Amino acid sequence: MASNPYFNQPLTPTRPRMFNSMIAKVIWTIVPIVTLGLAAAVPFVVAAVKGVVKPWLAITYVVGEIVIIAVALALDPAGDDGNPIAGFLLMILIITAATHTALLDNDKVSVGK
Repeated sequence: MASNPYFNQPLTPTRPRMFNSMIAKVIWTIVPIVTLGLAAAVPFVVAAVKGVVKPWLAITYVVGEIVIIAVALALDPAGDDGNPIAGFLLMILIITAATHTALLDNDKVSVGK
């Protein structure tokens, strides 16, 4: 009896995955933290290249990172701790990017996928 190739295929095509293992997930999640937000968009650019997320999400993160860092530098160009808002903006960027990076392979999140 001949086998039908359609019987072994999944019903829906599987979405590409960002992380191959838990170690990879941890490493990618700490990238925005270790780089102090300077590479916050890198996981999203890689995810867009892999096809995990849509390119508009990566572009949004790149533009958002540039804007937040530019505003933080404009608020406190000397870095003399005169304005705490600049540090607060960078902390929000780091926390947001790390959280969203950890959620890249979550099936419950559908925005940008």
